[in-house]
Amino acid sequence: MKHFGLAAALFIWAGSWSLAATAPADAQPTLDVWPGKAPGEVGAAVKEDWQGKKVTNVTQPTLTIFRPAKEKDTGVAVIVCPGGGYKVLMMSYEGEDAAQWLTTIGITGIVLKYRVPAPPGVEKYLPGLQDAQRSVSLVRSKANEWGINPDRIGILGFSAGGHLTAATCTNFEKRAYDAIDAIDQVSCRPDFGVAIYPGGIVEKGTSQLAPEIRVSKDTPPIFIAQATDDPGSDNSVYLYLALKRAGVPAELHMYSKGGHGFGLKPTGKPSATWVDRCADWMHSQGILK
Repeated sequence: MKHFGLAAALFIWAGSWSLAATAPADAQPTLDVWPGKAPGEVGAAVKEDWQGKKVTNVTQPTLTIFRPAKEKDTGVAVIVCPGGGYKVLMMSYEGEDAAQWLTTIGITGIVLKYRVPAPPGVEKYLPGLQDAQRSVSLVRSKANEWGINPDRIGILGFSAGGHLTAATCTNFEKRAYDAIDAIDQVSCRPDFGVAIYPGGIVEKGTSQLAPEIRVSKDTPPIFIAQATDDPGSDNSVYLYLALKRAGVPAELHMYSKGGHGFGLKPTGKPSATWVDRCADWMHSQGILK
């Protein structure tokens, strides 16, 4: 297919194109994750419930693309997964803000609006995992058109999105859905992950990783950051230990203050420096060159 630039490429995508009339990310190109209904979605799409920049009742996942200035573009892309306990998505400070920050260091930030909440009887993370796996493959399939290096595609998430990041980084050998087209023949393994105050990594009351967090020697490198005064701080510690024991390059920052949900807010607390440390880590890993 002849290359017509990003906007035109998105227009001719088999799925529907929109400028996200109901979403806050106005004027950013938005792409449907699935060409039709997402796996398991059998009824009519429900109306999304937006409260400010927080959304729930998501049944049609999308990717919203934030591109860096051409002179800064490194060819790296990162899919951003907002948090919200798999019930809602915090699309501003854990979505758009993170994508905008990524553009300042030459990275294409791609906000994933994944499905929440899961239908009754379905594991709460499963629709999001399906959406994230598909998104990694979709972005990689568009690498040439978008000027992205197919070997430098990462995933970053906050809170529940941090869990989704870990799940996507450890469940790439088998998809959580049946392949539907050629895009699903493209690898869904992220090249690196960034998990910020992840939750649900360990089973409650134990030091055991949740069954869906399957760390192995083939897990991609992961950067982790959390505050010690976050009640869920053990999640990051045990994830780091599992990665270390598997021989996976990992970096953990445990900040003395910050609580939960600090995102990219300029709080003045130690946790606010995680973005600088993350950028340093990306350089040290050869992701940013």
